[in-house]
Amino acid sequence: MYVSQHLAIEFLNFQFHIHMKISVIIPIYGVEHFIERCARSLMEQTLGEVEFIFVDDASPDRSIEILRRTLTDYPNRQQQVRILTHEVNKGLPAARNTGLAVATGEYIFHCDSDDYVEREMLAEMYEAAKKADADIVWSDYYDSYEHNERYLKQPVYHTAHDALCGMLCGRMKYNVWNKLVRKSLYHDYHITYPAGHSMGEDMTMIKLFSRASKVLYHPHAYYHYVKWNVGSMTAKYTQKHLDALEYNVRDIIFYLKNNYQHPIDIELACFQLEAKWVFLISNQWEDYRRWSAWFPESHPFIWKNKYVSFRVRLIEWLAYRKQYWLVWVHYHIVIKFLYSIIYK
Repeated sequence: MYVSQHLAIEFLNFQFHIHMKISVIIPIYGVEHFIERCARSLMEQTLGEVEFIFVDDASPDRSIEILRRTLTDYPNRQQQVRILTHEVNKGLPAARNTGLAVATGEYIFHCDSDDYVEREMLAEMYEAAKKADADIVWSDYYDSYEHNERYLKQPVYHTAHDALCGMLCGRMKYNVWNKLVRKSLYHDYHITYPAGHSMGEDMTMIKLFSRASKVLYHPHAYYHYVKWNVGSMTAKYTQKHLDALEYNVRDIIFYLKNNYQHPIDIELACFQLEAKWVFLISNQWEDYRRWSAWFPESHPFIWKNKYVSFRVRLIEWLAYRKQYWLVWVHYHIVIKFLYSIIYK
């Protein structure tokens, strides 16, 4: 990994001799309404030995101005903050890579700049990682809506293989932001995020789990994943988004087939089904037809995926049988009601 020549780095009195336990990487783009809360939640962490790497991905709004103003309230953290600036917008995966290229911490944590975290998060996750000598630690998290929150409990796995299978089959989320990862996994295996392919970029976590020796589930929620826009997820997909999603799914499958020794054919088929599930939580028939066209080789495995609920398997089977009207009914009765009213 390297730092691009089109990158400006602002060091806020950063001291390289300090041993950093964790590097937190925070990409920034168009978050002027959220960045202050995010930054304060990070600056107020109870863990001392942390470096905070903010990556300005050519944000067009006042995000960086607000960030700098907020940081002045934390003079004790000034030596631990860097602001890196892309001269042009490169996208979320590239911003993560920029942070990784300069990170010095023993572990890496990714935080999205419109979210926020509990103040004990880094200290407690790091303590858990060190106690178990774990390469990766994951925890529960909150889906945070405008007026309430939903606690998302993650599954318990005792081996990296079981966790990997859980992610491939949809029982465990591969989000980057509720996981603490030993930096050496990135560096030793040359794992980076798929620059230019933002949709599904957090699937990179699957590669990291495939290289991990010891993993640990920490049963506590620290991360608040902000979800204020609860409309149809596919409504804002462009062809570029769809191409990126398909690219990332195929990239993960290629990587595992060439680097992972355990047999996971069923799990890879389930991964394909999980990746395109988003097309079935839509009210657009075009999305249903897209579901049928993507990865049709995975369809015979629908009922073999014991990791997801019967309801999910039933909806997938109905789509496979092209009973799209029932998929449409499911969206309006279950998805729209549950997520647009109960969790509004």
